[in-house]
Amino acid sequence: ALPALRHAAPEAAAQPVLGASPGPAAAGGRRRGLNGCVPLSHQVAGHMYGKDKGGILQHPDGTVLKQLQPPPRGPREQEFYNKVYDSDCCDSVLLELREYLPKYFGVWSPPTAPNDTYLKLEDVTRKFKKPCIMDVKIGQKSYDPYASAEKIQQQVSKYPLMEEIGFLVLGMRVYHVSSDSYETQNQHYGRSLTKETVKDGISKFFHSGYCLRKDVIAASIQKVEKILEWFEGQKQLNFYASSLLFVYEGSCQPPTMRLGDVTLAEKGGVPKGLLSGGDVLEYNNNIHVINSTENGKIEASVGKGLSKFYALHKKAYSKRHHSQLSLKVENLEQDNMWKSSTCIAQEHLNGNVIPQLEKVFCHMPADIKESANVEVRMIDFAHVFPSNTKDEGYIYGLKNLITVLQNILDN
Repeated sequence: ALPALRHAAPEAAAQPVLGASPGPAAAGGRRRGLNGCVPLSHQVAGHMYGKDKGGILQHPDGTVLKQLQPPPRGPREQEFYNKVYDSDCCDSVLLELREYLPKYFGVWSPPTAPNDTYLKLEDVTRKFKKPCIMDVKIGQKSYDPYASAEKIQQQVSKYPLMEEIGFLVLGMRVYHVSSDSYETQNQHYGRSLTKETVKDGISKFFHSGYCLRKDVIAASIQKVEKILEWFEGQKQLNFYASSLLFVYEGSCQPPTMRLGDVTLAEKGGVPKGLLSGGDVLEYNNNIHVINSTENGKIEASVGKGLSKFYALHKKAYSKRHHSQLSLKVENLEQDNMWKSSTCIAQEHLNGNVIPQLEKVFCHMPADIKESANVEVRMIDFAHVFPSNTKDEGYIYGLKNLITVLQNILDN
């Protein structure tokens, strides 16, 4: 498996993926490599640049450079990308497969070392501020049909449960909001997981330090199910020692709230009208907070930006000691098909509103939250072979992984 960003796609991908800020890699905090390239800062698995032969670099344009492995693995992976992203490709199976891979921008060689070849790929994490990343190898076998007996024994001994479980966590990097820091786990963590502990071991990836991100789990399941559908419908390729890369946003930064043309940050506090009148505060993403003076109830329709919402109600409670809080949570991305109210009497909160609100939102059923910003991409294709049958080993692994994720979500 490879780093936290691995492959990309070439097809008419004339423009490298540009998005969020270049991150610490290009900021100059790390030592420079070839032609301004730097080691990938958030790699969670695979060959590390500077430690192993090869490795992953980040190009100044924001793409990722994966050094081509020695033959036959490197040329095989390059051929896979070239085939999938061929501009003349009209194979519907391969055209759909592009949706599940990083974009590919061909190959790159440094002017100072023209014989060194790198695959130029999309950085899947680039758009995230605090990317949480997990690399999971999929399939019952991590060796291909042409592996020697020695290679087979080596791979089986690394993780004897691979055939039974169907996947292996190769590494993860999780941002904890509570401590503003990352927790990392390497391949030894994944290999230590058993049938009994794999559920808890993977759930660690979805915990923010405050709560379990059920919204992220639900979105991840949906994306893995789409990949499973693709595998169920194709019989031309079999994948070995290939991974799924999971990425989601670890930070919880609320959107800007506006009252007229002035933001709350500019005013330095909650509008007086909210506490004394009947004003409506409109957020820029259709969130509304309404203060009803007739029944002493504060009602809110919430989609995003809970932290400022907490602060709002904390101030409101200092004014109303026996009011009731009604939270109306709407799934704005699904045309408000779901609506529900959760009422918490203030006298039962012991004055500690924020932790109670966190419980409401962190443990809310995942299907009622707005869909989380999650990426799940297939990576690592040095062992992909033509076939005329379904890839049952990969399908087995995907189904088991979905079952584990669903169990984490349900329990």
